[in-house]
Amino acid sequence: MTAPAATDIRPALPGEPEYARAAAVFNEASPARPAAALTARTVAEVRAAIRYGRTAGLPVRVHTTGHSAGAARPMDGQLLIRTELGGGVRVDPARRTAWIPAGTRWAEVVAAAAGHGLAAAHGTSPTVGAVGYLLRGGVSLYGRRTGIAANGVTAVEVVTADGEVRRVDAGHEPELLWALRGGGGGLGVVTGVELELFPAAGVVTGAAFWAGRHAERLLERWLDWAADAPREVSTSLRIMNLPPVPEIPVELRSGPVVCVAGAVLAPAEGDLETAGRQADDLLGPLRAVAAPLEDSWAPGATPAVAQAHQDPPGPVEVLGDHLLVGDLRGEGAAALLRAVGPGSASPLVAAELRQLGGALAEPDPRGGALDHLPAAYAVMAAGLPGLHPAPAIRERCARLRAALTPWDTGRTAPGFVESPDQPQGHLDEADIAAVDRVRLAYDPDGLFRPDAMTGTSDLLRRAFPPTPHHAHEE
Repeated sequence: MTAPAATDIRPALPGEPEYARAAAVFNEASPARPAAALTARTVAEVRAAIRYGRTAGLPVRVHTTGHSAGAARPMDGQLLIRTELGGGVRVDPARRTAWIPAGTRWAEVVAAAAGHGLAAAHGTSPTVGAVGYLLRGGVSLYGRRTGIAANGVTAVEVVTADGEVRRVDAGHEPELLWALRGGGGGLGVVTGVELELFPAAGVVTGAAFWAGRHAERLLERWLDWAADAPREVSTSLRIMNLPPVPEIPVELRSGPVVCVAGAVLAPAEGDLETAGRQADDLLGPLRAVAAPLEDSWAPGATPAVAQAHQDPPGPVEVLGDHLLVGDLRGEGAAALLRAVGPGSASPLVAAELRQLGGALAEPDPRGGALDHLPAAYAVMAAGLPGLHPAPAIRERCARLRAALTPWDTGRTAPGFVESPDQPQGHLDEADIAAVDRVRLAYDPDGLFRPDAMTGTSDLLRRAFPPTPHHAHEE
């Protein structure tokens, strides 16, 4: 690394405590190993870090919690900025918006909004960074009613490659706002976003678990219900092989189980009774198959939604895969069960169908580069290398992908992608080219280019011909 010009920061190097903290990721199967790393807590520190990277000749990368580390390209020879900006969440109840500094976890946003009878289109884990989630589109358990979460982002504060701090919105540099919302990154360092909130008088939410031997009938009934489900309801069905740890009840870790989790939104006073009936329409036929081993579905306040999926709170080592599929009723369900169902000896800790459709499937004229997902379900598969050999997990993911090929839409949701080597298709060629035109306008030297998640267009390939170091990215 060449010596940089004088600057007011010094990134940490490998072996230093601050390097380990800044480079820490949630998915420990994909560690970040940049040449240098720092945690930026102010906009001024972000600007100084960008100057440092440019002067030192280091491409610049960005992350917050590292939940999407599996999808990130290698960081060798690059500078990593971890954003942990202060100031806290600021809710404007009159405008129904929240200002969210980069690095803020969803739990803080949810709590701040709930204090005003409002909710945000957050993810299934309270520890996920809100800004990174939103920039990748965001598929919420409210999504069938609200659409892609990024569509609710009305303004973004971003430091671009020239070191300028820009607040972009519909009236100021709208092309950059459009590209930031689901465009795949590589456009600058986002330091905060303004997000629309929506009224929420309460929810019915939770998770129910059944013994795996009931998987076929549960899946059939869930798919039949999902085909015409109300938009206020968003759920997932997971076939799980839970690890033998004391924190998990013994009945849930004694063999495969089926879990149905999700949320029913009550947007106004009095709607909680309607939400309860909608939850019963879902759960009644499932409970009639067999009594659940465990069932936490109940009316509650909106912060309970972030706990329903019971995602792990701390770092884990995960390998997985993801695709978007169409209607799986009939043979699609059978193909899924042959690949990962009870009796298949699957090494996956979870094979999930996330319900899409509703507003998630509808283009939004106010939206960004990714404004909808044209699919019925998101498929996510995950295995823990600490429990099963990595080759066995990868082979089972490949088997599941092959089994679902007839229903594969070829599209993906960027927040669910687990590896840069997996097929990625959240944007079509025209949108990739449009985002690349914005990248070239704001980053003509390609300082942030390795941070882009998507494939590149001919435009960007001509501007930055592949070098041996970057050939794997094309």
